[in-house]
Amino acid sequence: MRYTYRGDRFTDPRLKGMQCDPVRRPDGKCIRSKRATMLVTDGGTYYVILARQLRINPLKTNRDERQDN
Repeated sequence: MRYTYRGDRFTDPRLKGMQCDPVRRPDGKCIRSKRATMLVTDGGTYYVILARQLRINPLKTNRDERQDN
């Protein structure tokens, strides 16, 4: 599952729109704190960001793939 980081007015503009993946625990759950932050990675760097600013990327369904062809 991929997320898009929206950010807010205090966020570095380079991070807005960043595509990231959640870092998972051994049992498969995402690492999320009680203070509404989440640990994510962009493939090399780890970030602790506000989970409220993350949006799940929409998944393509089989129906959408048929319409593309």
